[in-house]
Amino acid sequence: MTVQVQFERTTPLTEEQIAQYKEDGFIIIKGGCSDDLIHTFNAHIHAIRSSDEMPDWAKPKKGKEFIDDNDRFSVRLFNPHLHDGFSLQMMKLPIVRGSLAQLLGDEATGVQSMYFYKEPNSPGQAAHQDYYYIRNEPNSLTATWIAMEQVNEENGCLWVIPGSHKLGVLSHGAVKNLQEHEAWTDEVEDVDLSKEIPVIMDQGDILIFDSLLIHSSTRNRSNRWRRSYVCHYIRHDSKIEREDLKRKISLV
Repeated sequence: MTVQVQFERTTPLTEEQIAQYKEDGFIIIKGGCSDDLIHTFNAHIHAIRSSDEMPDWAKPKKGKEFIDDNDRFSVRLFNPHLHDGFSLQMMKLPIVRGSLAQLLGDEATGVQSMYFYKEPNSPGQAAHQDYYYIRNEPNSLTATWIAMEQVNEENGCLWVIPGSHKLGVLSHGAVKNLQEHEAWTDEVEDVDLSKEIPVIMDQGDILIFDSLLIHSSTRNRSNRWRRSYVCHYIRHDSKIEREDLKRKISLV
């Protein structure tokens, strides 16, 4: 039996959507993932983290240190695509590959993945630009943020400043509001954060945004989780500085 593999690249974005991305620095693909796919992936990640024989790569850790087992479902799962086939395929979704190629003008490659839990009452991350943490040249860094359930202001959605990607690379300093945000990150400086707007998403929606877009998240004030799968990509011809992210994953 011959197995056929489909390598043809899709072009899911309209000219209007591409123009909106260039203007705002972000775009939402509504219903980019089916409910079945979302439920299956959530259950898969839960099975990994709930296993009595959890592999070392999946254990909750901060920095290089493993932390308490009670944090199985609070600490993000970092770079699962390097170890888990399902996570890898979620990074390589055809709708993502096609959209990124349209926005970047050529094939993208994956460099990082993170599965976030964001349990009730957990804090968010202060306003920042992804390029500050992941330097690459020429800069083509782009993020996809898949909503693994409904996301709104109550359970700590993202907030963005439309058009802020046009400001260039900005300075970052200490986090100011430690009641709202994690202390271990940095916060963009000299920017009017009152211009931030909430990014409301339904389960399965895919947010794509530029690495220079100013964005943040708020504390989860609900009794619901706010799970998400976030991947970062660069164009195949860009070079990344961080040693731990130098491995490029083809999306083909």
